[in-house]
Amino acid sequence: MQIYLPIAEVSVNAVLLLGIGGLVGVLSGLFGVGGGFLITPLLFFVGIPPAVAVATSANQIVAASVSAVIAHFRRRNVDLRMGSVLLAGGLMGSTLGVWLFARLRELGQIDLFVNLCYVLFLGTVGGLMFAESLRALRRSRDPNHRPAPRRKHGLAHRLPLKLRFRVSGLYISVIPPLLIGAAVGVLAAVMGVGGGFLMVPAMIYLLHMPTKVVVGTSLFQIIFLTAYTTLLHATTTKTVDMMLAVILIIGGVVGAQIGTRMSGRMRAEQLRILLALLVLVVCATLALGLVLTPAEPFALDAAGVG
Repeated sequence: MQIYLPIAEVSVNAVLLLGIGGLVGVLSGLFGVGGGFLITPLLFFVGIPPAVAVATSANQIVAASVSAVIAHFRRRNVDLRMGSVLLAGGLMGSTLGVWLFARLRELGQIDLFVNLCYVLFLGTVGGLMFAESLRALRRSRDPNHRPAPRRKHGLAHRLPLKLRFRVSGLYISVIPPLLIGAAVGVLAAVMGVGGGFLMVPAMIYLLHMPTKVVVGTSLFQIIFLTAYTTLLHATTTKTVDMMLAVILIIGGVVGAQIGTRMSGRMRAEQLRILLALLVLVVCATLALGLVLTPAEPFALDAAGVG
């Protein structure tokens, strides 16, 4: 069943879009990721313009994050003060990212820039995840392995402008959380991702937050950051296709339930390796698309130029 997307200006099979939303929903429930860094490249593959895919995919992240953060609130695993500092940095970064996105779109370079960003980040994240997953799998099979003690103090404890974060049990400078939030904000605007794949490790290893608080706090700021980013794209670049967003959300909600049930049947180390391999496959596919000759090359009409 073909459906016309008015903002993307393409006709796409609605069942295919539901399948993409469902697939990313399954991955979200199975691996515990928001899926933003996978759904955007998948939309590229079915012919959605990168500018529209980036701006629209954030809607699904908002929908998925709201239901998840409610559960974390009930368990008191959300540090509102830390989330607010991260969000303040994220809003600044998102504003900068949308401005950069708009300028590159005016120059006609946004598609190439977004694809290059995905190849770089997916290749880096996928490679690191795969290496770490293999090490974790080996450690799980070694009965004599003892986990190394994690550092409890770092740069965030030595910088000025300190603030107490009671839920996280920290007394640290607000500068590192602001910078982390800003970096995630730029990624959210330029790549259409929630940034959890970057923020969660940064909160654990740079800010030394307790793991049980990290996920809920990250989701809390992602809700507002992605909503703000979507609003900026809708008003500035006008690349948010609500019809596409609704279809993806419906598929994602159903898929997440399936993925959650499947996750209990596999070991954590095996899940991380599978996710890393999936990320690397998507990265390789995007990279090949940048270097191979298009199946349908076209030329500019000289009569229409100038």
